[in-house]
Amino acid sequence: MNLDLRITFILNGKSGSCNAAEVSQQAKRLASEKGAVATLHILDAGSDIEAFVKGALNEGAGIVVAGGGDGTISAVAGALSGSDVPLGVLPLGTLNHFAKDLNIPLGLDDALANIFVGTHRLVDLGEVNGRVFINNSGVGLYPHIVRDRESMQKHGYPKWLALAQAAIRKVRNYSLMRVSLRTNDGQKLTRSTPFVFVGNNKFEMSGPRMGARERIDGGKLWICLAPEAGRLKLAALAALALVGRLRERDLVAFEATDVEIATRRHHQQVSHDGEVSLMNTPLHYRCRPLALRVIVPAAVAKDVAAA
Repeated sequence: MNLDLRITFILNGKSGSCNAAEVSQQAKRLASEKGAVATLHILDAGSDIEAFVKGALNEGAGIVVAGGGDGTISAVAGALSGSDVPLGVLPLGTLNHFAKDLNIPLGLDDALANIFVGTHRLVDLGEVNGRVFINNSGVGLYPHIVRDRESMQKHGYPKWLALAQAAIRKVRNYSLMRVSLRTNDGQKLTRSTPFVFVGNNKFEMSGPRMGARERIDGGKLWICLAPEAGRLKLAALAALALVGRLRERDLVAFEATDVEIATRRHHQQVSHDGEVSLMNTPLHYRCRPLALRVIVPAAVAKDVAAA
């Protein structure tokens, strides 16, 4: 038992499978059993996640736990990045890509236990104009679908149904955008495309792990441009992009540590882990190698070390 361990839980009560009262009760009970001191914050629409994380660090938290979907986990990760305090993950969203790629248990009991018995692993973060993402970011058609999906979810649509309908609706009147890409090593590319997808490390394109990542510590961004295509194909590509299941043969794809994306607009809608922000162009993307410490199952860390 560690009587000195302070754990801050930051929970998004509106995430897909998050019952805030139930999760809070279980978190407090387990922390007490382990001799730790638990502080809990339940997020609402006006919550400042960065302020919660900074407050936790100032109060000497030894672990900060994010409970929610990838958007919540991404926001907490961004505030924790660069510190030695590890991130605990409670995957309470609908997709939970980050947890799946790190083999973090998806069940609440096992995910809570992992916080106390897991080991630490350093992983990369992506960044666009100073905004951190743990999975992916996109411009063009991609963020407009996210916006439409969010609107439909507010009206009671399940996330998967909202995603499908949003993709169909937006593709009906999509337009191409002209983008110019320049990497830090001198590569240049200009073309018209419906969207650009930027992953935090490479996403698998085939096999049993299609749509997942083999690693999140390779130190590279994965940049994908969709070709000009018909509406049905674009609908499929957009939906696949949102869930990380793009097919390499349908894209122009390459890796880089840094990339600048210029468009004809002074401001561009940009998606990042399911959230959307309006950003100044050109967009500056970079990989932040090993910038985040995450608690993962011990077997995962052993496999990484062996590799």
